[in-house]
Amino acid sequence: MYLFVIKDLHEKLINQEIASEQLTSDYFAKIEEKDPEIKAYLSLNKEFALDKARAVDKKIKKGEEIDLLAGIPFAVKDVICTEGIVTTAGSKILENYVPPYDATVITKLKERDAVILGKTNTDEFAMGASTENSAFQITKNPHDTMRVPGGTSGGSTAAVAADECVWALGSDTGGSIRQPSSFCGTVGLKLTYGTVSRYGLIAMASSFDQIGPIAKTVEDAAIVLGRIRGRDPRDSTSMPTADKNFEDGLTGDIKKLRIGVPKEYFEGKGLDPRVREIIEKSIQKYKSLGAEIVEISLPSGKYALAAYYVIVPSEVSANMARFDGIRFGQSIGAESEKTGADYTLWDIYFKTRAKYLGREVKRRIMLGTYALSAGYYDQYYIKAQKVRSLIRKEFEEAFQKVDLIIGPTAPTPAFKIGEKMEDPLEMYLADIYTAPANIAGIPAISIPCGTIEEGGKHLPVGLQLMGKWFDEEKILNAAHVFEKS
Repeated sequence: MYLFVIKDLHEKLINQEIASEQLTSDYFAKIEEKDPEIKAYLSLNKEFALDKARAVDKKIKKGEEIDLLAGIPFAVKDVICTEGIVTTAGSKILENYVPPYDATVITKLKERDAVILGKTNTDEFAMGASTENSAFQITKNPHDTMRVPGGTSGGSTAAVAADECVWALGSDTGGSIRQPSSFCGTVGLKLTYGTVSRYGLIAMASSFDQIGPIAKTVEDAAIVLGRIRGRDPRDSTSMPTADKNFEDGLTGDIKKLRIGVPKEYFEGKGLDPRVREIIEKSIQKYKSLGAEIVEISLPSGKYALAAYYVIVPSEVSANMARFDGIRFGQSIGAESEKTGADYTLWDIYFKTRAKYLGREVKRRIMLGTYALSAGYYDQYYIKAQKVRSLIRKEFEEAFQKVDLIIGPTAPTPAFKIGEKMEDPLEMYLADIYTAPANIAGIPAISIPCGTIEEGGKHLPVGLQLMGKWFDEEKILNAAHVFEKS
């Protein structure tokens, strides 16, 4: 089976050492072999994928120039709309929903002739931190199938880690690309808010959500970024960016780089001592590679998770209002024709949402509605937004002193399936180091930096690098240097 990265596979394709059709068939064979245990995929796109692969092979035989991603099989998180392919958002309410259009990122990748293998599992409507909240199945961590892969992009991350695709798309609202990448030992890139169009991404929290790549290497993540970013007139929050191949910026030079270490990230009892040791060694590695390490302070970071879990549920309550049994998805009203039940409009609203939405989705809708209600709006939502502004200001001040900020991606290695499901607050703490980047809208990356041995299994640990707004090139280069060292 193939363990090559994008450039290696591209070279083999254009030299006709392998054909895209065979490559794609081999990945489907690998999915058939491994996915019954891993459960990374919710649906497969076999017929269309092989058609696309054959078309790429024809171009190569004709001597036509192809893109680096052409003919390369990848997976898509099932919150990103794909024309003609079921898109469920991990929810029963969208179990049979087939979008009539592609998300902008999918359109861009189809134009590059990339091959979509299928849609990957996710916590329902991207709400969770373990991919246990999917309405369909629980995805397993390929390093230890008794443990979670992280969430909410756990399906995409597990597919990459298990080599069931070359790379994958995920979405990151509070760490949903980086935290599972830490748990599964992959590279996960969260982009500056506005770098990539959100058109076609089923919204969870609109001012936080960003689509991004999950890959085996930093270079692969850089290649994908260069092909999905850019202004989209259908998304008013997307920003114009200069055309560039981000892989060309991986120079390997970090000798003048100033890297900040927030002292608050290593205080308190939440950080696993074994994770702390690996992160501290990684920081010293950067020092030995020529970077300057500077201690900094981000004092408002301790309020980040609290602010996040006020603002995000508030946006959830607004975004989820469209799933009312009338306009989108499945409806209890459709059953009345079979059962003869006489439902009022209110019955349809309440019974549809009660039947088809999961526990975590209902919890966040209720939290958000409460925070936005009269009498509590000023007390909770407005205060949380003020904290958000304060956190952003502290990052601005920090980036006047340093180029990048370093720390752990997650406070622990992957936890066992079912371990935190009965304690939502304990589950939410998995986002403690990742949520600040989403609150401020800055780019961040998680890269593997070591493993912890537990129960005879080697559990990956992720190192997080955060950078200035729209300075993905710098964090990618710094991550690449560490990876190569």
